[in-house]
Amino acid sequence: MFSHIFIGAIGPTELMMIAAGVLLLFGGKKIPELMKGLGQGMREFKKAKEGATEEHPATKEEPRIS
Repeated sequence: MFSHIFIGAIGPTELMMIAAGVLLLFGGKKIPELMKGLGQGMREFKKAKEGATEEHPATKEEPRIS
């Protein structure tokens, strides 16, 4: 009856089941490589996000000499 309330709730049991599934799919040796790639991707995204808020030097207008 109230099952729609708990759809988004992920508890420790569910997290352990997800971790076990990932371990079975990728194996113990591949997981550190996947996490390293994920970390590098997050770092690049953060740098790109910070760079987008700063004014890029190529977009500045240079004074024109007439």
